[in-house]
Amino acid sequence: MRILAVSNDFPTLQRPFSGVFIEQQIQGLKQIGLNVAVLSVDRARRGMQVYLDVGRLTRAAILEFKPDIVHVMYGGVMADRVTRVVKDRPTVVTFHGSDLLGEHLTGRVRQLIAGYGVWASWRAARRASGIIAVSKALRDALPADVDRAKIRIIPCGIDLERFKPLNRDACRQELGWDSDRFHVVFPTNGGDPVKRFDLAQAAVHRFSHLGINTELHQLRGIANTLVPVWLNASDVLLLTSLHEGSPTVVKEALACNVPVISVDVGDVRERISGIAGCYLAFPNPNDLAAKLSLVHSGTRRVSGRVKMQELSLERVALQLRSVYDELV
Repeated sequence: MRILAVSNDFPTLQRPFSGVFIEQQIQGLKQIGLNVAVLSVDRARRGMQVYLDVGRLTRAAILEFKPDIVHVMYGGVMADRVTRVVKDRPTVVTFHGSDLLGEHLTGRVRQLIAGYGVWASWRAARRASGIIAVSKALRDALPADVDRAKIRIIPCGIDLERFKPLNRDACRQELGWDSDRFHVVFPTNGGDPVKRFDLAQAAVHRFSHLGINTELHQLRGIANTLVPVWLNASDVLLLTSLHEGSPTVVKEALACNVPVISVDVGDVRERISGIAGCYLAFPNPNDLAAKLSLVHSGTRRVSGRVKMQELSLERVALQLRSVYDELV
């Protein structure tokens, strides 16, 4: 089977850390024997004007590659444009988070752009032959008139060969982290206010008042090859986002047996359910600090990797292939 994957968030030489989760999903599809070609839409470099060419580029890629399925691996304007021009074969759209939940950006213009992106996602969802939502929250965020029968909930998979338990002391030495401190890793992306870094800072500040020497590290602009080192060097991953789809970093931390403390967003509740040493917290500094204290007094390693086997790249790719098979 031939799949044309269309993405506006794919690693480049200038941005090697961007869209790695999509690159890995495509890697998984290839590993199970699917023939996948990638149409990369360079939104980061060209801005919104790149979407003016998406229809033409998609038609050209279809003419050259002759895919059985066109899979748009993010919603928004890109998905709207692609589902508008592709009428002679099935289309699939994956929704990841802000494409349906919006973004809390500063400035009236940026807010309008984000709102337009959500509206474009709704249009794409109505047209698409199949829909992948990476969490139940995103499925529920789709308009009521979108046929639920064509929706599948399939989180992005993780590379279990890369994300695995490593020696904590060796990882800290590699990064130059003090071995006597309690290290908290906070995932962020360019200072997006939806991540609520100020809430994480307030929680760590409150926790530090207990007399524990603590460092808060922003996981930002780090090459994916180094992310396992950061996670294994840490004592806990802290997530305080206003909303998420299915945060990949949570699954990666669990694959490394690193504890997770998170507010109740996306599919985090489902991911950490039944894993002792991981905690959901209310979005306030006091409760987050209390959960940090629980991790600090515990073993600081959890048994998360066993549960993450179900989200290996291969298993997720097999789920996607079943969707493709139904549509073809």
